Amino acid sequence: MRAAVRSTLSLRHLLILLAAIGLLPLALLGAWTIDATGQHRLREQERALLDLARALASAVDAELDGTVATLSGMARSPALQAGDIRAFYGIAAQQSQAHPDWLGVILTDADGKVLFRTMAPYGAAPAPIADPPSLQQALALRHPVAGHIARGASGRPAVPVRVPVTDSAGRLYVLTAVIRPTRILRVVERQRAPSDSIIGVLDASRSMVARSLHQEGTVTGPPSPSLLELIRRGGAENTGVTVTKEGRRLSTAYTTVSRYGWVVAVGAPASSSPAGLALYGGGLAATLAACVALASWLAGRITRRIDALAREAAALGAGAAVAPTPSRIREIDAMAHALEAAGGRRDRHEQERTRLMASLEQALRSQEDALDQARRAGRAKDEFLAVLGHELRNPLSPIVTALDLMDMRDEPSARRERGIMRRQVTHLKRLVDDLLDVSRIASGKLTIEARPLNLADTVRHAVGAMSGQAVTLEAPDAAWVIGDDSRLTQVLGNLLSNAARFGSTATRVVLEAVDGEARLAVIDNGAGITSEHLPHIFEPFFQAPQALARATGGLGLGLAIVRRIVELHGGRIAASSAGPGQGSRFDLVLPLAQPARADLPSAAPHEARVQRILLVDDNRDAAETTASLLTGLGHSVRVAHDGAEALAVAAGFAPEVAILDIGLPDMDGYALAAALRARAGAGASAGADAHARGLRLIALTGYGQKADVERAGAAGFDVHLTKPANVDDLMRALAHAEPTTPAF
Repeated sequence: MRAAVRSTLSLRHLLILLAAIGLLPLALLGAWTIDATGQHRLREQERALLDLARALASAVDAELDGTVATLSGMARSPALQAGDIRAFYGIAAQQSQAHPDWLGVILTDADGKVLFRTMAPYGAAPAPIADPPSLQQALALRHPVAGHIARGASGRPAVPVRVPVTDSAGRLYVLTAVIRPTRILRVVERQRAPSDSIIGVLDASRSMVARSLHQEGTVTGPPSPSLLELIRRGGAENTGVTVTKEGRRLSTAYTTVSRYGWVVAVGAPASSSPAGLALYGGGLAATLAACVALASWLAGRITRRIDALAREAAALGAGAAVAPTPSRIREIDAMAHALEAAGGRRDRHEQERTRLMASLEQALRSQEDALDQARRAGRAKDEFLAVLGHELRNPLSPIVTALDLMDMRDEPSARRERGIMRRQVTHLKRLVDDLLDVSRIASGKLTIEARPLNLADTVRHAVGAMSGQAVTLEAPDAAWVIGDDSRLTQVLGNLLSNAARFGSTATRVVLEAVDGEARLAVIDNGAGITSEHLPHIFEPFFQAPQALARATGGLGLGLAIVRRIVELHGGRIAASSAGPGQGSRFDLVLPLAQPARADLPSAAPHEARVQRILLVDDNRDAAETTASLLTGLGHSVRVAHDGAEALAVAAGFAPEVAILDIGLPDMDGYALAAALRARAGAGASAGADAHARGLRLIALTGYGQKADVERAGAAGFDVHLTKPANVDDLMRALAHAEPTTPAF
């Protein structure tokens, strides 16, 4: 029986059909991708706009909070506390002149009566209140209020910021700063917003306070109706499409999370898809036409090649049984009969090798990508730690200096409060140092400066520094080890502080030299440690369960830092406890070393003398308190808050010592140090003040990383102090003593 004749296709037709079939799913996938990409970009844009609106709302609140803080500071003046309104008028007028964005200051009594306006002479007839509701709100609620923007009698737009205050007799007033909307506009202009975006800030009555486009024409007026409708329907914050007063259609995000009830809206043109569907369809059609032409050309070449291969394969496979499988492609049938036996195995091996090579290349690319991401993450972490240390230490500096000033005055009535404040500030500083230390431990950057030292002296000094804590010490005259004095002091300080926090009333410190080892034990009678928690207490961030009040405080980092420092010294540490309520014991072991060679007697320390000091810090609280402290020590001090002012003061003051902050608004402290050095050198060469030749530069900054100290030395600073610096640190720096080693 004859087999049925099967229909076949030419290679040319088959290639064209395969090209069309292959392009069809790609076309559908491309169309879907274009649409999905457009929707994703729109959602990402809306999220970015909402994040920007939230950030700007926080910035506007901070600006208003600054005005409220200034008014609250004015209210504490002796004149107002004594009820002397005329004297307080002069103070208010000076403050108004000191703030260019303030139109003036208004004081009203509890009945809303205007007592004075700094825009007019004292005693002038009172003008009507521009925004009575906000005044009544401040009187009723007794907290700061940002009023509604309005135009006063002069036609100038302004926003009243009102703060209720009382004098020493309990009389209630409302102190109001009338600020120009340009102050809020500058906050808007400082934002890193897209160039084609529009930002608007509305007060609680939904009137325009600031707008990045056409400010003069829109201030005090309402926003576009579409934005008002979006706010009405959207709740506290939302996104949507609005039309501006100029007729532009924007994708808009707004937020009403301001503490003063204000609204911040940010709009930008909606993102478009990467390419239009029409353009994509045209490209697809052109691709299909090109595939047809290419298929025709390839078919001719492949057919001719198959004929040649068939002849070569027939010769190669002579004598071997061949059983080709019928195919619907005539050309492939001929080639399959010739090459099946000879090429099958080789093709399988080649495919396997190709797959292995592709896998290897992919693994190498993945490894390189992972290494690159790790390097970027490390750089980002280092930058974050530098900023974290600076931002956390900056507020501590004026607090520590203020406490030193209070200690110098030694008012008996405030001794208890000073003690409380100093303990809490010391605790906060320890938390900051612990955070930075544990990060350096994780990255392997925590180092020690090892040298021969008498551990007995170190222990005695550390115990002596724990004032107010019942600690007994048992130690020999000498126990020499190779170590870092400041780090070992930190270890013992952490252990003693840990004992005090957990209720120890009688702590013992015992140091012994036994069998070539220095063994230090810290034994307390505090809360003790449970057996289940004992194996984990040296782990970072581990803390035993505490009550909600968290009476013991801390971050769970101290003991982790202690263990790492001890390991860097080649020692070991262990903890033990009989259980809850039965105290704890920490045993630290370090290898003994040969005593250090006796050094020659050092030169006598520099005697304290009155010096001319230039103090530069953009933090006014820190500058004022440090200047008061230095003045109290007998020095002549001049203060500047930026680089330009510092250079101007130095020209006429000829300072002997310059104490510089690094993060200044117009130039950094390194550039300012170079400029002062250059000016001092020029003055000395011209025969100016002889002290200019010895200008001493001290860096007083919140940046305390090791790289920051090295950069300060390279920039010409003689001493680097990390905030907060106490009075002893400043006196050593001024006396040309070695500076206190910062916490790396």
